[in-house]
Amino acid sequence: VLLLSAEVARVARGRAPDTLVFLRPALVAGAFGLVHGLGFAGALREVGLPDGEIPTALLGFNVGIEAGQLGFVAALLVATAIVRRLVPRLPAWAAQAPAYAIGALAAFWCFERAFPFFQ
Repeated sequence: VLLLSAEVARVARGRAPDTLVFLRPALVAGAFGLVHGLGFAGALREVGLPDGEIPTALLGFNVGIEAGQLGFVAALLVATAIVRRLVPRLPAWAAQAPAYAIGALAAFWCFERAFPFFQ
């Protein structure tokens, strides 16, 4: 998420989308998803879930996550349509604000999760 928000902000500032995220988004998303899924499968094994149950648990988790993401995107699209109807001309910085807000939150989460490794 942090990488993607940096790329979106880069393009919003007028720089060409010539990075791996824009040239091969499926590759980047797949690689991050694979690493995340392997970590989650390891966590399921640590809590004592039998090996035969892990694929079903991962599938159910992923379907739930995807459904939640689709619902969130739908809510954002509705909110964006409402804001555009109420305020037809937004300031120029308003287009970049979400990328920076999401990037700041993602950076916080990265530091929060990495901090215990350095104690």
